[in-house]
Amino acid sequence: QVQLVESGGGLVQAGGSLRLSCVASGRTFGNYAMGWFRQAPGKKREFVAAITQSGGSTYYADSVKGRFTISRDNAKNTVYLQMNSLKPEDMAVYYCAASRPGVARTEYGVDVWGKGTLVTVSS
Repeated sequence: QVQLVESGGGLVQAGGSLRLSCVASGRTFGNYAMGWFRQAPGKKREFVAAITQSGGSTYYADSVKGRFTISRDNAKNTVYLQMNSLKPEDMAVYYCAASRPGVARTEYGVDVWGKGTLVTVSS
């Protein structure tokens, strides 16, 4: 089983950009579909984006489509989330998630979670 460590969170002004990274330990990264979820204060954890094992297919929540891009580098055991045109409503703790065999678009399908990284968007 992989272990996941996120980085790249921080404070950004509305309209700005951030890139989150998630590094996985272990030799089985390529066997997992990967995704990002987020949880804002007082709200449920929600799906943001996912990518298949090969990177050939990606999926996005409607709220981030066109602004966020998920990608992965299997040689580096890393998945990224490029976030552009950030809005105050994007502010949340962002969690990296691994699942198999398929992508997880709900938290119930996730096999492994990272500990999260905080994204703060000022208006």
